[in-house]
Amino acid sequence: MARRRLILGAFTGLGIPNHGPGLWWHPEAGRLDPNDLHAWTALARDLERWRFDMLFLADALGAYDVFRGSRDQTVVDAIGIPANDPSVLISALAAATDDLGLTFTSATLQEHPFNFARKLSTLDHLSKGRVGWNIVTGYADAAARNFGLDEIREHDERYAHADEYVDVAYKLWEGSWEDGAVLRDAGRRSYADPARIHAIDHEGRWFRVAGPHLPEPSPQRTPVLFQAGASSAGRAFAARHAEGVFLIAYDPRGAAAHVSDIRARAGAAGRRPDDLVFLQGLWFVIGSTEEEARSREAELLDWVSFDGVLADLSGKIGIDLSGIDLETPVGELAVAGVQGIVDGLKERAGGEAGTFRDLVLHLLSARIVGTPEQIADELEAWTEAGIDGINVMDVPAHGAFREFGEHVVPVLQQRGLVQREYAPGTFREKLFGAGPNLPDRHPARRRRVRATS
Repeated sequence: MARRRLILGAFTGLGIPNHGPGLWWHPEAGRLDPNDLHAWTALARDLERWRFDMLFLADALGAYDVFRGSRDQTVVDAIGIPANDPSVLISALAAATDDLGLTFTSATLQEHPFNFARKLSTLDHLSKGRVGWNIVTGYADAAARNFGLDEIREHDERYAHADEYVDVAYKLWEGSWEDGAVLRDAGRRSYADPARIHAIDHEGRWFRVAGPHLPEPSPQRTPVLFQAGASSAGRAFAARHAEGVFLIAYDPRGAAAHVSDIRARAGAAGRRPDDLVFLQGLWFVIGSTEEEARSREAELLDWVSFDGVLADLSGKIGIDLSGIDLETPVGELAVAGVQGIVDGLKERAGGEAGTFRDLVLHLLSARIVGTPEQIADELEAWTEAGIDGINVMDVPAHGAFREFGEHVVPVLQQRGLVQREYAPGTFREKLFGAGPNLPDRHPARRRRVRATS
């Protein structure tokens, strides 16, 4: 595959940054107000000035309540709570920017597909085709209980539900309005041709939707589609549907294996390997010398809330990790019910951790420490492993984006690794250099209605 330039995303959420629990208290983080619209529009303008491709807003639907049988620690450390609705912010960011892609997470659990498809089309219109959707199925019982379920659906069933959910959305976006349906003909006093607008009449296991789609086709019709599942079912879903895949691998070798697997699955699903781009989540500790950067890293890690990390991890895996002594050597851990989890985490960390505390520090997220030039060298190694872009993570907070934008981006631009100017067109056109709509080999296009004569 021909090498693409490096795609740059800014990875945060509409709450307190918590990719490094406890670090939002660090002096470099400032005091953040997730409810300050001016701060968000200013951030979006800055990201555009630094030529980031997109802002990605993660989301949570329930307060993690597994650690010590309570949500208290997540409230103390602001892990997933407070959490505002990121979709509401998109229209304001669209008005404040011209080129920045605007991607947000929405779970197939949280909103009926008819209304969600309408919302996405509206945002795509208002942004002139700059919207992306990160498709998640949900994984926490706390979130399921907020939507009338006793617990989250079984893993593979969640993906079966998601398959139907996206199919309904595809029918609405691609199969309701034909090309040429919109006339805007004042002379004949006809806005659209009714013969070219169709009901979808979907009847499935979970949804019944008549249609037609209420908005006219937006610039992209279907927004740019992202996904982040790492399980076998999640990878299969990404291979069928995703255009962008979010990863948090712990080294380029692990990323290469993940990328290779999903690209092969995409080929088996009738798509091309380069129909997908892969973005690795990383955070950066930058110094004028390597010694300065390492000193800053040690200081940042001293601010980490270990209870916060464990509360976050407990919520994600559904098992209370509060009974594990952080000083226990990983090889000696034998905690009923969690040994398989610990072994899996150890494997992902490359077997380097000595104690569980070391393992937790390693698993905060993948990070690169060094001078801007050293960071650029490391990022080249990630691209050689098949990574198409990075999500710069908000550690310790939004100031991380400024530091990366002002110090690392110019070095990457000098090496030709990132863009100096935006390409014209929609978010999809900027990412892939093709047209504004999905290619014919994507399953959504099979829902497209052909123009009537």
